Amino acid sequence: MQQTVVDRIEPVAEDAVSLVLRGTSGPLAPWEPGAHVDLALPNWLTRQYSLCGDPADRGAYRVAVRHERLSRGGSEYVHLFLRQGRPLGVSLPRNHFPLVPAPAYLFLAGGIGITAILPMLRAAVASGVPATLVYVGRTTATMPFADELRAAYGDRVRLVATEERGRPDLAALAAGLEPGALVYCCGPAAMLDAAEAAFPAGRLHAERFQPVARTFPPATAFEAECARSGSTVQVPADESLLDALAHAGHPLPSGCREGVCGSCELTVLDGEPEHRDDIGAPEGRIYPCVSRALGPRLVLDL
Repeated sequence: MQQTVVDRIEPVAEDAVSLVLRGTSGPLAPWEPGAHVDLALPNWLTRQYSLCGDPADRGAYRVAVRHERLSRGGSEYVHLFLRQGRPLGVSLPRNHFPLVPAPAYLFLAGGIGITAILPMLRAAVASGVPATLVYVGRTTATMPFADELRAAYGDRVRLVATEERGRPDLAALAAGLEPGALVYCCGPAAMLDAAEAAFPAGRLHAERFQPVARTFPPATAFEAECARSGSTVQVPADESLLDALAHAGHPLPSGCREGVCGSCELTVLDGEPEHRDDIGAPEGRIYPCVSRALGPRLVLDL
């Protein structure tokens, strides 16, 4: 964990604040657009937030947090109890949503999903690549950084307040894509589902906050051999690999426990994983919070 202190807390929309977290012991770890970090909150919760500041500023990170009505304790703590000057542990940045070079970009953001998209737009514009943003929210007052975006990028940014104008026509946007352009989308599940239906799979890059509802075969028991420690852990059908490892004395960092954040990533040395995550685990890796084994045994670098 990197050590930071809350430097500023600023409202950026109705029910949304930005946090500027300043490093307390030298430069913070570098990051690129699309990256997120885990915040270790003082109420013993860990939550993931996209970095939405300037990657060139190694002295501070910026994130934004919406106050969720059905908060599990993270956003509620930030909005009601977190104060300037409070120390916070912050993980090293992870990036499962990198900005791939392209001749042009269309960025789609919904609500707090703008946090992942904002530094991508900044990077694309700075590099001289044609880029536009369609930013959707209930009203402009509920859309974080709306004023900042309009001031910085003018007509590159199209704000869509659904209470006034309805939802954007994604099929029309898909039909008007420039050759080779890539689409980056982050927002609520309904927006991502609509984007996946409208845009070709090879041109759409999307990041989800929640896992897709999918059906998997019934879970079966297997064993996990921990190569470095020499121990073997039995994983029952009704227990996750993450929990089984923890119960056997091999606790791992974990944030979402839903296969969307990547904080619990492990290397698989032998055996075939059954991937149940929404990130797309790299070759030879597994997210043990949700994924399991296709066979009777996995060998882990643990």
